[in-house]
Amino acid sequence: MTFALLLTALVIILIGAETFTNALEHLGERLKISEGVTGSIFAAVGTALPETMVPVVAILTSAGTQQVREEVGVGAIIGAPLMLSTLTMFLMAAFAAHRRGWADHFHPERDGLRRDLSWFLLAFGVSTAAIFIPHHVTSMRALLAIALVLIYFIYLMLTVRASARLVSDGHGTEADNPLFLTRLLGRFGLRENMPVILAQLAVGLALIILGAHGFVQGVQELSAWLGISALVLSLLIIPVATELPEKVNSILWIRRRRDTLAFGNITGAMVFQGSLLPAIGIMLTPWEPRPEVLAGMILTLLASGYLLAMLRRGGLRPYHLIVNGLCYAAYLITVAI
Repeated sequence: MTFALLLTALVIILIGAETFTNALEHLGERLKISEGVTGSIFAAVGTALPETMVPVVAILTSAGTQQVREEVGVGAIIGAPLMLSTLTMFLMAAFAAHRRGWADHFHPERDGLRRDLSWFLLAFGVSTAAIFIPHHVTSMRALLAIALVLIYFIYLMLTVRASARLVSDGHGTEADNPLFLTRLLGRFGLRENMPVILAQLAVGLALIILGAHGFVQGVQELSAWLGISALVLSLLIIPVATELPEKVNSILWIRRRRDTLAFGNITGAMVFQGSLLPAIGIMLTPWEPRPEVLAGMILTLLASGYLLAMLRRGGLRPYHLIVNGLCYAAYLITVAI
């Protein structure tokens, strides 16, 4: 029954995320914004929503016991940037290498990728420092949480400001597929417009929230059955189950040499999940330096810093991202010991 609940919740989450992401692409095209903005903000936030809603639902609702809710929340918050900066980057490189070779150059929009990685390292560095501040020092924790929100706001402003130049250079957003609602209901006279796009966004978000609530319940039951802490399950299972399928977009884009969208989809999600979600965790959970949490944070910072260093040295090739895959393997070994 537990596996059926998890599977059902996951299917609902993925359907909601696909619905939401499809609407976001059409919104980006209608607003005439660049691929960089669509990848780093719209697609990144849209595909991060399943992973995002799990900790939010876990922390803010009554699904499960308080301890389980806190462990699921912290695990999901830390696990997402860890997986994105390590396993997801490696998988994208592996699929690119199959089509393009391990020594081929990636060609993302360099300024945008540097911006994403730099702001992520700043935000996640602040989040890492916060785990050493005692929970009862609420004023300092509140300041750090506010700082994380401001970091993401400034990042958004800088990314949007760069959009006009990128559009003029031919990097405007184009939706790959028709809007789901018009494809489904077009025979009844429904046409694509802004209200229909927003309605599909709302439907997708509602499905994601519903699925996330069921997923938290399933993790609690699976944790008790396996005798494994909800924290470890959340760090390892939730990011892979809820977000990795949505990052297939990056694999498809990288194989078609749309490198800006592919990288932006991942690094934009990293900035989003490395700033706003830790702000919630800092304020509403113990957010303490447990070994599993600290190891995940350190490896995430190492993998992301390595990417930025390689980019600044002259560029990225698929074989460079093998190191990121090794970082994820190192985390699995750390947790298993």
